[in-house]
Amino acid sequence: MSNELNRRTVLRRAAAAGLLATPAAGLLSACAGSDSGSDNKDSNTGTKSADNPFGVKDGTTVKVVVFDGGLGTEYAKKDITIFNAKHANVTVNQSATQKIKTQEQPKMATTPSDLINNAGADQMDPSTLINEGAIQPLDDLLDAPAWDGNGKVRDTLLPGTINDGTFQGKLYALKYAYTVYGMWYDAALFEKNGWTAPKTWADFFTLAPKIKAAGIAPFVYDGVHGYYPRWHIMQTVWNAAGKQAVVDIDNLKPDAWKAPGILEGLQNIEKLVKDQLILAGSQGLNHTQSQQAHLDRKAAFIQLGTWYKNEMAKTLPPDFKLTLSNYWDVASPKAPGAVFAGAGEDWVVPAKAENAAGAKEYLRAMLSTEGAGTFASLTKSLSSVKGSGDKVDDPALASANTLMKSAPAELISFKFADFYADYDKESGNLAEDLMAGRTDAAGFVSKMQAAADKIAKDSNIKKQTRTN
Repeated sequence: MSNELNRRTVLRRAAAAGLLATPAAGLLSACAGSDSGSDNKDSNTGTKSADNPFGVKDGTTVKVVVFDGGLGTEYAKKDITIFNAKHANVTVNQSATQKIKTQEQPKMATTPSDLINNAGADQMDPSTLINEGAIQPLDDLLDAPAWDGNGKVRDTLLPGTINDGTFQGKLYALKYAYTVYGMWYDAALFEKNGWTAPKTWADFFTLAPKIKAAGIAPFVYDGVHGYYPRWHIMQTVWNAAGKQAVVDIDNLKPDAWKAPGILEGLQNIEKLVKDQLILAGSQGLNHTQSQQAHLDRKAAFIQLGTWYKNEMAKTLPPDFKLTLSNYWDVASPKAPGAVFAGAGEDWVVPAKAENAAGAKEYLRAMLSTEGAGTFASLTKSLSSVKGSGDKVDDPALASANTLMKSAPAELISFKFADFYADYDKESGNLAEDLMAGRTDAAGFVSKMQAAADKIAKDSNIKKQTRTN
């Protein structure tokens, strides 16, 4: 679903840059300065206790909106049952849509839903929601008792979950889907041909001619949504230049894109394009089309996250051994073996939610052992709760778990795409240009730095700071 790990966050923020210009943005302004919606309707708050930390009141209704994307909505329906096990007299009014921004943004200043899964191409821009006070902090959720009674909620979460949803020192988004990114391949195909999955770019370039000789393209990608190849690009930047280089990029530091290693690392992607190792026509394929081409064995590798199997479950061949391996290391990496993983799929509580107590309690139920395990079982993807995939018997998810076990303590993350909508849009466009051969690595780096400099010099744009 990131901190680009808001994948899908299935379809990212393709339209996010236009959010401020819409009439609804003016409505958001009316929310400014509101830190919490929990006191908006005192009549919706009951007696608080250890097992009801937010004081959810009997007879009330919680309005929940779920993004209907690659992860589906079945897991969310199961969460209603978990919630009602403790709150039988509270009604959960749950709906699903792919049009989050279109449907929910106009209501943010008046009568918003209580809990919103803010994800997809029609996602509301997180930085705008935060800057205009349209959503409330969720730090009290972190400090609430875990649903199952073992410690606090914060103690149950996987590394990076809190950091990925924190802005301006407060948790504004509970990121529920824990995504592991990397290179997917068909282990059955590789076993048949005696191929070994590459660990480095050098390995890949050695293997690629053998793959082509078998009549298969070495690589395919989503050429329609620029944030897809951007994951690979930012992994390469981190791997080649180290964490500090990415932190400097997020913080708009002058010449951050010129840090040693970045250009050389991205020249591997340039070579991938120039050597024609990409399936012809990829630049016109969207996410599901490129994934289907991979499942049809037209290409050996595709890079994306662990939602892949669930999203393509209906067309996954029964003999296809879907397997995840790590991204390929550059030569002389600053961060060898760097793993790109973290929490995505934003869940937010509007500042003017009528039943914020119910919304936070619903999140607490989602983060229960049962809720997290059900999510992993149904979606074949990890939740942001520790151990969510431990009881799921699925080879694809197992390969992701194996990768995570060898992951360095510092997981790859970048935040500029969440900090600045214009930067988000421009970086996606430039990623598409690099993959299509319309620019080379040097041109990409130069244009990304120019985009960063433009934002840094614009006094009308509120600046964000990444500290870790």
